[in-house]
Amino acid sequence: MAKKPVTSRSGRFFKLAGMTASVAGHYAGQRARRMFRTENDQGAQSESYTRMADQIADTLGELKGAVMKVGQIASQTQDFLPKEFSDALEKLQKEAPPMPFEVIVEQIESELGKPVSELFEYLQEKPYAAASIGQVHRARLQNGVDVIVKVQYPGVDESCDSDLKQLRLALKLGGLLKMPKESVDRLFAEIRERLKEELDYENEARNIELFRKFHENQPWVLIPSVEKSHSTRRVLTMELVEGDHVSKVSHDRYDQDTINLIGHRIFTLMADQLFRFQCIHGDPHAGNFAYRPDGSIIMYDFGCVKKLKPEIVEAYKNALTAALNEDYEALDRYLIDLGARVGSQPAVDEAYYAMWRDILVVPFEHDEPYDFGESEIHKRVAAKTSTVFKYLDFFKPPVESIFIDRMIAGHYWMLKRLGVQAAFRTELQKYLQEASG
Repeated sequence: MAKKPVTSRSGRFFKLAGMTASVAGHYAGQRARRMFRTENDQGAQSESYTRMADQIADTLGELKGAVMKVGQIASQTQDFLPKEFSDALEKLQKEAPPMPFEVIVEQIESELGKPVSELFEYLQEKPYAAASIGQVHRARLQNGVDVIVKVQYPGVDESCDSDLKQLRLALKLGGLLKMPKESVDRLFAEIRERLKEELDYENEARNIELFRKFHENQPWVLIPSVEKSHSTRRVLTMELVEGDHVSKVSHDRYDQDTINLIGHRIFTLMADQLFRFQCIHGDPHAGNFAYRPDGSIIMYDFGCVKKLKPEIVEAYKNALTAALNEDYEALDRYLIDLGARVGSQPAVDEAYYAMWRDILVVPFEHDEPYDFGESEIHKRVAAKTSTVFKYLDFFKPPVESIFIDRMIAGHYWMLKRLGVQAAFRTELQKYLQEASG
């Protein structure tokens, strides 16, 4: 039998407070054991971390909302939490248990002010998709138009601030936040701002119109239009535009040339948003994109959109150019401009930058196609993470550009899963030169 959803603010608070107390207890026990630890106890620490991580992930998945969204962001931000936590929270990207249908119907009727039977010819009970702050159901309007209806979970927006405070406390008491208080403040402020926007479906409707305008001259980008008559702050109804999830893009329907074309188009989408529009789709996981055998790309979910400051785009562009040119002195300066490097610290050893450059710019190194399907960039990055500790005081999470990093990482995984073989060097150079012009 499914658990009754926790929708009241007090219910959410007590659920999170219980998780916090348990995590703090785990951590206190860990600290006590650490005083008597032998080398063989490293595995025990990892096991304890994994237990704490699983408990946090399970609680966040059940509560959904702000805390689940932070969990998803944390799973993609490796410098935010220990690896055991990133691994446990990663399942929040894939597993979002659905809310009972009667709760969804109640929310729709309360928002739109009419019975569901009057609003729709039918509303499918089984969710089309379930996410962190809402779920999507397929439906048909009374005029015969097929749509999807995105419904926000009750209680999520009112609980956003208290959820974030409680989650931050749990991470702090569990000894899990590995960065200075100032960086944590800025990171949570950024997440809160994005969440407040994401919880406002009227804001998402405006974002959809904005991105439809951005891409109006690219007929291969499909973005569903909004049905305004059936949309409010907590219910968003859009035309049904279907395509294949990345897991369904197989060689029996997509030849390699089409897959490569889609790869080039993904790169164009990303570079246009970053350098030309200076406004990015900030939630680039696989569920928010679909594909068609004619090479079209469908984009969903515009709740998390990050408008970028021109100086951040400029610093990002300059840092990329310096890295490609192996000008590490300039790279060091531009990373300070970007807010990723602590300016009061001495210059970073060029060999350290060279090591990361040699890993990260491989797809842009040459003019011949790079095989993303065989790429092991993520493994090479993981193998070098221990070197980060040597320069821990030199770098800080670049809050302004965290969503750019998230977008690039998300698209890397998309290119890898699709098995794209493509050379992006010339295209990247064109954007870098255009941006500086």
